[in-house]
Amino acid sequence: MATLDDLLSQIPVAQIAERLDVDQQTAETAVRAALPTLVGGLDANAQDPAGAASLLSAVNNHSSRLVDGGVNVAEVDTADGDKIVSNVFGVNKDQVISTLGGVNGGGGNDLVAKLLPILAPIVLSYIAKQLTGGGQGATTSTASTPTQGGLGDLLGGLLGSATGGSGGAGGALGDVLGSVLGGNAGGGLGGLLGGLLGGGKR
Repeated sequence: MATLDDLLSQIPVAQIAERLDVDQQTAETAVRAALPTLVGGLDANAQDPAGAASLLSAVNNHSSRLVDGGVNVAEVDTADGDKIVSNVFGVNKDQVISTLGGVNGGGGNDLVAKLLPILAPIVLSYIAKQLTGGGQGATTSTASTPTQGGLGDLLGGLLGSATGGSGGAGGALGDVLGSVLGGNAGGGLGGLLGGLLGGGKR
């Protein structure tokens, strides 16, 4: 079963820390804040038919190869990641970065701005792998092509695993997601994502 814990386990925090020239604790704190927020933004887009279609198209263009056998950050296309982040959050991108940058110990806005484009392709490759049963890619055959229903179920399950607080890392992720969606991580992101989840990306 896909959970946010499982997704987190795919993220090479040590490599990210080295890539962004920060200590591992700072990188981990930033990842734990940004990852559920990114999933929440994807889920918000999936609530709208046009957004879901766009997201499915993006998933179709991402092979599971990036997460097969362990992610190598050097292979992550951050230019692609930046496009994904811009599409997910739209005009609210800077606000999301600013709010996540205010998470204590998270490294600030500049770090978050560099982190999100690294995480986004990893998340889409993970989703592609889950929706295609671990196949080589989301476009290998008609049978393995993700559907909107499957995408919504997967994203909902990921968010549910976070808010459910499964203990350990899952509990910590749940706390972060709860505070972000609740508007306690700087005040802005809770309302922002609440609006997204209520009616899709504007």
